[in-house]
Amino acid sequence: MTKGDPSRSPLRFTLRQLLYFVAAGETRSVKLAAERLNISQPSVSTAIAQIEEEFDLQLFVRHHAQGLSLTPAGERFLQAAKTLLDQTEELHNVADEVAGSISGPLNIGSFRTYAPLIISEVCKGFLDQYPRVKLHVSEGDEAQLIAKLRKAEISLAITYSQNLTEDVAFEPLAELPTYALLPADHALAREAPVHLSQLADLPFILLDLPLSREYFMSVFMRENVVPNILARSEYPEAVRSYVASGFGFSLATARPRNKAALNGRPLAYVPLAGDHPPMVLGMATLRGLRKTSVTQAFESHCRKLISTDELPGMAPLG
Repeated sequence: MTKGDPSRSPLRFTLRQLLYFVAAGETRSVKLAAERLNISQPSVSTAIAQIEEEFDLQLFVRHHAQGLSLTPAGERFLQAAKTLLDQTEELHNVADEVAGSISGPLNIGSFRTYAPLIISEVCKGFLDQYPRVKLHVSEGDEAQLIAKLRKAEISLAITYSQNLTEDVAFEPLAELPTYALLPADHALAREAPVHLSQLADLPFILLDLPLSREYFMSVFMRENVVPNILARSEYPEAVRSYVASGFGFSLATARPRNKAALNGRPLAYVPLAGDHPPMVLGMATLRGLRKTSVTQAFESHCRKLISTDELPGMAPLG
């Protein structure tokens, strides 16, 4: 019997079974899938067994007391199942759009630095406009966000333009210049702009995140200045607190409206002199992937709110 043969029996599986399979595939555990879906573990196991029987495939390798691992066939089947579930959800979106409403799930990612600044305000405004959207935000560095895009765990990422691969489409929204981050009472805090050579003798506090780390170190290299790195942290607020306490200085592209660190001490963001290429913030999506109406609505919302001159949660350029 060949594909497309009208005598072929119809596939006997349900979208609910696919949903259970996807949950198990993402969590690599029947127990965790059941907890995520608030159903019994036998229901998940039965759904997986029925799908494997229907397609005559082994989708998982079962490990006693250690969960599940996907077979190569299971990995491919997981991506196809997630695509099918997204398309099914889009049927509801189309119906809602015809009725004048945007609704349904939307999973987005944000570069970690900007989640508490830009994304919180952008998402609040979006949900105020489209209250029937079920929004979920993931945070991470660029590599983590791109991996989530490829696995269809998120539809869109707000991230930087650096080091993107050909399978990722990028739409720039804002250019972010570099600032010297200093204690508010530092003598150089009153100079604008400040040259990196003026800061060379001060200890440097490095934001140790992929992309941020490479970008800030390239600023030093461009000025032929060797940084005296005193401390590193992957947490922006820790860097801010170190600087505010007088340990040294740092470099930053984010400029929060709140100029105080978490320890309550004030900070100064001083423009950095020199011809330094800005970081470019924008929207990354998987190239060639059909976008849902919810994703398109979120993109439009971001274009209206995020620009070089005005970014939610951040102080004006200066």
